[in-house]
Amino acid sequence: MKRLQKRWIITGVLGLAACLSAGIEPVAAESAAHAVRSVKTAPDVPRVIALGKRESASPSETGSVIPAVKEIRNVRLEWPERPGAVQYQVVLLRSENDEAANIVLTRDAVFTNGVDINLSRFGKAAGGFYWKVCAQDYEGRPLGHFSKPKPITEGSTLNPEAPKPTTQFERMDYVPVYPVFSWIPVDGAKHHEVEVYRENDWGDSLVHRLSAEEYDVYEMGGYTTPGRYFWRVRSLDETGNPISGWSEKSRFTVTSPVPVAALGDSITHGGGAMSVPPGYLLYDWETYSPVPVKNIGFSGNTTEDMIERFERDVLPFSPRILVIMGGVNDYRGTVNGWTTVQHLKTLRDKCDAYGIIPVFATVTPINPDLMARRAHIEAPPLDWQVHQQYINDWIMRQTYCVDVSTMLADGTGCLRSNYTTDGLHPDYFGKKYIGERIGQYLLRTFPWITAGLVKKPVPVFGQ
Repeated sequence: MKRLQKRWIITGVLGLAACLSAGIEPVAAESAAHAVRSVKTAPDVPRVIALGKRESASPSETGSVIPAVKEIRNVRLEWPERPGAVQYQVVLLRSENDEAANIVLTRDAVFTNGVDINLSRFGKAAGGFYWKVCAQDYEGRPLGHFSKPKPITEGSTLNPEAPKPTTQFERMDYVPVYPVFSWIPVDGAKHHEVEVYRENDWGDSLVHRLSAEEYDVYEMGGYTTPGRYFWRVRSLDETGNPISGWSEKSRFTVTSPVPVAALGDSITHGGGAMSVPPGYLLYDWETYSPVPVKNIGFSGNTTEDMIERFERDVLPFSPRILVIMGGVNDYRGTVNGWTTVQHLKTLRDKCDAYGIIPVFATVTPINPDLMARRAHIEAPPLDWQVHQQYINDWIMRQTYCVDVSTMLADGTGCLRSNYTTDGLHPDYFGKKYIGERIGQYLLRTFPWITAGLVKKPVPVFGQ
């Protein structure tokens, strides 16, 4: 269970695992000012629960050969992400005949929507293989049916020489201040190295070099300087030696000012279903807001952390509206509701001082049973609901406020089990509700600001 226990569930607290892999080596002056923050109120907890990784081949490893197909040493298969999927199972078939006796290889516990498989032992026979994939939940139960088998040469990359970036920054309204870089690793990779560059007219300058593990790495040095950037990744073996080339460049742009931004913890930062990082659109509530919102979330933040980074992370973007949603890491830890409210008041005062309109969103509920059973997250105090309610009562008395928590709770006040996998982070339906609710409130309340803002298309998932 080691491999996955290092990944995501919260890196320090609410988290989508902000510090999961991470040694950061700033190598440019503009990154020196970014302080590495520490979470004060909750223990380090891995983001993903280890379910193991298995690969099995049938006794007979032969198959038909398709002429004119070049020798296949490796194949990278990709498919659309599925809401609620924690993992995927990939099956290779000798031919289009979809039956158990025709299975040549099965790859289980794939924790991203793509996989690199070594087929060199099959020789030229691999050219005639077909493949199919099925999304699975935390327990390994299928979410629907397998896809229809397709030739190994369809929906794939033959003999890939580098990892495949999977971040979706180009489809977001704005790149997050704290991006999470993710990829499909090459077969056999144990570690990864990520480099981030700023593009200049006179050449590219290295900003950060990050040490990562298998699938992703959380950036702890925020990007607040406007400009054009790109990142790339390569795979390493157990001893840290490269086993692949560098990936293609994956670009993103930092712009300022922005009309609307959101300050928060991992609920704002994004990610969900225990294995999907914030670099995807699927579990970011900003995706579903009809108003474009700049993501200034940081996984694991308490409200005190949000105060500490206000000037550094918020002011460079000069937002006219700032959505503030924090407190879950407070009340599930050691911070009482009264103290959290004092912190929120400080954030309100900072907004007033800088001419920013604060919009408070209620703090979301949790599901302690799922947190303990699935995510192995430390149990919250028995009176956590008292503190959560105290915070939300104050929020709902503010001039600008929106309730996103009531509809996420079941009859006992806990986060609905069908809205979460790990008990802490809302998944697809929860994030979609939060984004739509906040966005509609902004449209209705601030038409003089939101009218005319251009929103990128909202994707449709699960079809």
